[in-house]
Amino acid sequence: MDCFQTSPSRSWLYPTVILCLFGFFSMMRPSEPFLIPYLSGPDKNLTSTEMTNEIFPVWTYSYLVLLLPVFILTDYVRYKPVIILQGMSFIVTWLLLLFGRGVPAMQAVEFFYGMVTATEVAYYAYIYSVVSPEHYQRVSGYCRSVTLVAYTAASVLAQLLVSLAKISYFYLNVLSLASVSMAFLFSLFLPMPKKSMFFHATPSREVQKPSGTKAGSGEPREREAPACNEEQPASEIPTTSGNLGDGQLSGPKPKHVALRVFVQWCQDLKECYSSKQLFYWSLWWALSTAGFNQVLNYVQILWDDKAPSQNSFIYNGAVEAIATFGGAVAAFAVGYVRVSWALVGEMALTVFSMVNAGSLLLMHYTTDIWACYAGYLIFKSSYMLLITIAVFQIAVNLSVERYALVFGINTFVALVIQTIITIIVVDQRGLNLPVSIQFLVYGSYFAVIAGIFLMRSMYIIYSAKCQKKVQSSAVSQNPYGPHPEGPRNVIEGTKL
Repeated sequence: MDCFQTSPSRSWLYPTVILCLFGFFSMMRPSEPFLIPYLSGPDKNLTSTEMTNEIFPVWTYSYLVLLLPVFILTDYVRYKPVIILQGMSFIVTWLLLLFGRGVPAMQAVEFFYGMVTATEVAYYAYIYSVVSPEHYQRVSGYCRSVTLVAYTAASVLAQLLVSLAKISYFYLNVLSLASVSMAFLFSLFLPMPKKSMFFHATPSREVQKPSGTKAGSGEPREREAPACNEEQPASEIPTTSGNLGDGQLSGPKPKHVALRVFVQWCQDLKECYSSKQLFYWSLWWALSTAGFNQVLNYVQILWDDKAPSQNSFIYNGAVEAIATFGGAVAAFAVGYVRVSWALVGEMALTVFSMVNAGSLLLMHYTTDIWACYAGYLIFKSSYMLLITIAVFQIAVNLSVERYALVFGINTFVALVIQTIITIIVVDQRGLNLPVSIQFLVYGSYFAVIAGIFLMRSMYIIYSAKCQKKVQSSAVSQNPYGPHPEGPRNVIEGTKL
């Protein structure tokens, strides 16, 4: 489909529109909020135990196994084929949901849905290969916003169809199949990129010096090298910037392209994670994302346990719509908060992790479905708020290439943690706990996360006060001498 090209002056507009249409229709899945009522109803007649302990764990395992190979393949084949693969996986998933029968068929559904989530990286990475740097931030915002709008609209539509039109859950899945089929068709019209971040980097990128442009803003970066580790002087940091050429300039040149890319990845990741601030934000990201995905995977089963869908009216679609909208508003509002996240960020992680723990414990102990819904609204909004802050804190000083690497590794670590939780808590070869007890475990898990970052935040605040006292003492002893740099040194001195 390379014939679908536009003039260079508007080359970013066409792929952006097509990609946003793909994102909209791929997320316009009205059946998703009512998946458990569909599976437990007369169409599939699956039990809660089968869904919890035999079917849903397959998604976690397949996602983990597929993530790293797909992450590498995505860049190697230049994104578009992986987006097409995602569209095909969507179609197979919903065909199996509609016409498959029994536990093995539903396990196949979870495997292909694991393929869908693993290939999602191509959707967000594609824009960086076809859009010029000055449009990165705008186009990225469009792509993320359209998915939130589509998911919210799908949830509202599903609730209206179920509550007012009394439509069968089967036909909600028919609508989802039609929507993801449209997404697949739009993926065919995406222009094929001529470059990628790593394996097919352009010559200009391969010789790019650390003083490139900041991703998403077009503003010059004074020092690319210390972007990951600001605690070291520029002269002490290897001159790697996340691009192939910089790695070639700073060390031996492996002749094989793949080997050269992997060596560069290792160098960049080692340098990035040597920043304590980035390391701790990434740690929270991995721990919380593992818990968040686990909650999302099993929350509908909990709702069905509190208020069986066969015997009562359910409002899963409305709750999902409100939770997504509330989380988006919270994430948008945090952009207007002016605080020193380097100093109080860990305390915010502590407070909201406690909120997450409390909401999950509420969902465990309550017998009222509305209280359970309220706990979920608080949990999802809180997570979306904090993940926005975490992404900004990690990405603010990173190049696009380095951010992609850190994002991939953080996601992989989160999946490893989630897999361990699934094996121990959910899987029939582990503790095989019922869903209500699982949410007691998840609430305790977030309480542990809160405890970890409470200790970290107390240490940071204490260190900042000690550093301030030392500076004040130095000024009082030598009032006419050169003054320290003040706030900048206070913050940097608190990094572990």
